[in-house]
Amino acid sequence: MAWSDAIAQSQSDQGAASTSSASKPKPAAARNPTSATTATNPNRRVEALQKQVTEQGQQIEALRRQATEQEGRYRELQERLSSQEAKSAAPARPVPMPAPGSKIAEERPAPAGAAADAADTSTRAVRVGVAPSEEVQAPPVAQLFDEPSILTPQGHFVLEPSLQYGYSSNNRVALVGYTVIPAILIGLIDVREFKRNTFIGALTGRWGATNRMELELKLPYVARSDSTISREIFTGSATDNVFNTHGNGMGDIEAAIRYQIADGRDNNKPYVVGGLRFKARNGTDPFEVPVDCVTRCIGNTTGTGLPLELPTGSGFYSLQPSLTFLLPSDPAVFFGGLSYTYNFQRNDVSRTVLNGQKEFLGDIKAGDVWGLNFGMGLALNERSSFSLGMELYTVAPTKQNGQTVIGSVRTQLASLLLGYSYRYSAKSVLNVSVGAGLTRDTPDLQLTVRFPLSF
Repeated sequence: MAWSDAIAQSQSDQGAASTSSASKPKPAAARNPTSATTATNPNRRVEALQKQVTEQGQQIEALRRQATEQEGRYRELQERLSSQEAKSAAPARPVPMPAPGSKIAEERPAPAGAAADAADTSTRAVRVGVAPSEEVQAPPVAQLFDEPSILTPQGHFVLEPSLQYGYSSNNRVALVGYTVIPAILIGLIDVREFKRNTFIGALTGRWGATNRMELELKLPYVARSDSTISREIFTGSATDNVFNTHGNGMGDIEAAIRYQIADGRDNNKPYVVGGLRFKARNGTDPFEVPVDCVTRCIGNTTGTGLPLELPTGSGFYSLQPSLTFLLPSDPAVFFGGLSYTYNFQRNDVSRTVLNGQKEFLGDIKAGDVWGLNFGMGLALNERSSFSLGMELYTVAPTKQNGQTVIGSVRTQLASLLLGYSYRYSAKSVLNVSVGAGLTRDTPDLQLTVRFPLSF
């Protein structure tokens, strides 16, 4: 009995447990394993994608920092390279400068890539000391001679006011008599000392017809004064007399044309400019001013034979062809030139003597002039430069009626010149030159100031 009751109790407990487990809800995974796997995979994919995007963002940021550092190092290297090139490059020469004033074209056309290079300066350094590929300009130098160092650019105009001062002195001794024994003169001695001051103010205009050709017109104004210290010959005077004379007025007008023959872009080849200058004789004629003579100056015993007024012109038309050379050789520029001045003959010339009388001279041919000059220019910095040069002239004797005038000989003129140039702005330059005479017939001092203005 007891055993049967135990079995029955056990069976009832198992049934209750079975009933209890059947009544409880089962988990979803237990109910549907496939749907649980499907819900878990998208979350893992999103997490993986987010992780990948984060890693790629970190890599992009690292690359960006690396690119910034490389760009900084690149700019630093460019700046160092530019600084080294600037130190090694030759000093910049002033641009005329023309100066204004003008043998080779002063302003050059910009190369085709200039605009692109200018726009690109924000990202890269600009190279220093590199000439444009279309360079056709010779370096300007401080002007020493009458011919300018550079040509006026096409379509530009240069107005050059200038002032020149010259001083010269000379002594002349004339022995009138004969010698019995050496060092003893029987007769008279005529001693004269000349001192001359000359001021020439000029206004010169230059216009660039093309990049290789310019036209020039020069209007000078001359003021002169001479002082002669002498003793009257044939009078036995023991005192010195001073004879002063003056003259001022418009000088001889000059017109010139210049053409650039060679641009000198190739190494060791100079710039070559050919020129042709014509000088009129509109100034006061030397044969028009009255001379201190009663009838004739030759053998005259009552006059000094000196002009009572000084002429402001030469009295002859002249034509002067020339060639000018410029050879750049950094940091210097070597230059030189050749010229020949032909003076046209005048026929049936008469000169005026005291009291308005005329003395017939006939045909007069002034001596032609050969000229040579050379020098060197050196740029000190981008605004200033100086030049050193020398000019030589040989003047043929004057002829009258086909015969050499008595007392007229070939004359040699030589001057040593030193010039300075300072650029105030892109359109104005100050040129100063000083010349010293090396021969007795050359002016002792010559000072010239030029101030070309470009328009």
